Parts: sequence; C-alpha cells; structure tokens
Amino acid sequence: MTKTKIFDVVIVGGGIAGLTTAIHLSKFKQSVLLIEKNSYPKHKVCGEYVSNEVIPYLNFLGIYPIKEGAKKISKVQISTIKGNLITGELPLGGFGISRFFFDSLLLKKASFNGVKVLKDTVNFISYKNGVFFIKTKNSKSYKSKITIGAFGKRSELDQKMKRKFIQNKSPYLAVKLHVKGNFPDNMIGLHNFNGGYCGVSKVENNSINLCYITDYKSFKKFKNISTFQKKVVYKNKHLKKIFEQSTSVFEKPLTISQISFESKRPVENHVIMCGDTAGMIHPLCGNGMGMAIISAQLASNLILQFLNGEIKTRENLEKKYIKNWNKEFKKRLVTGHLIAKLFRNKIISQFVYSILKMIPSLLIVLIKFTHGKNVKIV
Repeated sequence: MTKTKIFDVVIVGGGIAGLTTAIHLSKFKQSVLLIEKNSYPKHKVCGEYVSNEVIPYLNFLGIYPIKEGAKKISKVQISTIKGNLITGELPLGGFGISRFFFDSLLLKKASFNGVKVLKDTVNFISYKNGVFFIKTKNSKSYKSKITIGAFGKRSELDQKMKRKFIQNKSPYLAVKLHVKGNFPDNMIGLHNFNGGYCGVSKVENNSINLCYITDYKSFKKFKNISTFQKKVVYKNKHLKKIFEQSTSVFEKPLTISQISFESKRPVENHVIMCGDTAGMIHPLCGNGMGMAIISAQLASNLILQFLNGEIKTRENLEKKYIKNWNKEFKKRLVTGHLIAKLFRNKIISQFVYSILKMIPSLLIVLIKFTHGKNVKIV
C-alpha cells in the first residue's frame, strides 16, 4: 500500500494565485505541493493586464515582469456603447503580459524554490483534527497542515464543497484571442458594446490581447462567435477598427462560460481561498490578476505566522484572513459591479460619459476605487 505523503501546504490549482502562493511559502522553506489539472504553459481566457501595485511584491519573490518583456501600460481609453471615447492616465500604471508567459515565469520560480508540481485533478478534500486529506483522480493521497483553494472561477470542487454561489447559473460568457495589428504599447482600451465590453492591450510578444465578456442571452441569438462579433461587437466603431485591421494569431478564439460575479467566501471548510476562487472583480475594472497576486500575499503571510506559531489557532488564522481579504477587496468588488452596471446601460453610460468629459479627474477617482496602493512587503 502506497504511503500517504505529507506536506506543510497543498495548493489546489496552479494559476496566478496558486503559483504566487507556492513561491512565497517555499521562499520561507515550507514544503509545498501544487496540484494543477492542466499542462503548462497554456493560454487562458484573461484580460492579461496587471496593476503596478503588485510590482514590489513580485520583485520580493524574485519575479521581474518588465525585465522579462512585459509591456508598460500608463494610459486608459474607455468608450461607451455609442463609441464616445474617454482617455486618461492610469494612476499607478500597469503591465501587459500573457497568461501563457506569466504562468511559465511563475512556474519556473516555484520549481527553483523546490515546490513539487503535480499534474492531476483533485477529487476530494476533507479536514479532520487539524489535518487535511486530499485525494486525486489518479488515486494519489496527500496530507497537509494547510490546504489552499486556487482552482479558479468555477470548479467541480465548488460543487463538492457545496459553495453557495455555484448553485446559481451565471449569464456571462467570455471570449479571448491574440491578434497582430496596430495598437499603442502603453494603452489599455475598455470598449463597451450592447451586452458587454472588450478589453484591448499589448502583451510581451507584441500581440494584442482582445478579451470580451458578454451575457449569454445576447450571444445565443447568433450562430457563432464570428457572427456575434460582426453584428454586435462591431457596433462600437473602435472595436470594429481593431478587429478588422488585425490578423488572428490563434487558430480559433478561446471561450469560457458560467462566469460568476456573485459573492464567495474566502474560507470554506477550513480551505483558504485565493484569487478568483475567493471572489472576482468585474473585468471592466481590469484588475483581476492583481487581486489574485495580492490575495496570495495576504494568505501566505498569515499561513507562515500560523505555521511558526505566531497565530495560535486555526480559528484565528481563518478570521484574520477573512478580515484582511474583506478590508482589501470588498470595496473594490462593490465599485467594480457598480461601474460595470453603469456602462452596460446605454442611457446611463452616455450620462456618465458627459460627466467624465466635464470633470476628467473623476476617471482617476473611479480607477483608484478598483485598485490598491503599492503592496507593502511585510
């Protein structure tokens, strides 16, 4: 009979949040197992923009995105459904980097730090008397003092853990493709169309990332993605120009459905949730990747305190994480949903546009509500 292997920490899911947490914990000599169901590297549906607020923390971990070729982004342009354009400065700025490349960078660092990375699917997580028991599809068994959930927006594990948000169907669908064409290196575009919006920005290899989200009700009226784009997305003149004057790098677009923006709990069944698994900001605010990285830092700092005895009980660990997570992200999420709602409505979005044209500084105020300050290294 195969002996069950024991780790200080098991991380379920190897996206940005999972990999960042693995790097942080292994930096401080914890034994870490990261279980990811997909092979690396892999393109994923993602806006591929990261706020500079996380740069000090990434540097602390030994990750230097700009040196690796990520595009520096300092400006934003937002258009209404009718195509009215607002352009402004990003208060902190950010960088554009593909998930394919960013995940590879993080994986390389995690492996260098001694993290064990396993390609498998977790079927079962249980907790008893201070110990987690993890079983995988390939009949592997593991024990850990801490288990972190970083398995993304929606997973079978959410069903098995009976998480509240997973019981409701979500109306959102997202589509992503990389194209070659003309677009400023230092700009992120957020262009609204009827029923959704599209993010546009450059990534490290000079490809332009086009990633849009729409409600399924609008999408299902059309027979395929191409028709939907021509009949709906192209109604915004800025998007029409970008799509028509570029050449696709992908053979076909990537899609993901059932994207949920409902509230989630940062801790479920004693599992610490990170990244999209803990909660998602609306993509119109363009900071999901940054939030994933910051949540990894919040979790890692507290887990290290728990493992070295500074935090005495698991109950205190969980309470502190929930408190810190809400303090960092709750206002961002509320503001993000409000902004998305305003821009989805034709009449209201035109009113907002008029206000922003009269008072341009309000755009910076809105952006600051959905972004944090430079992350402090503790």
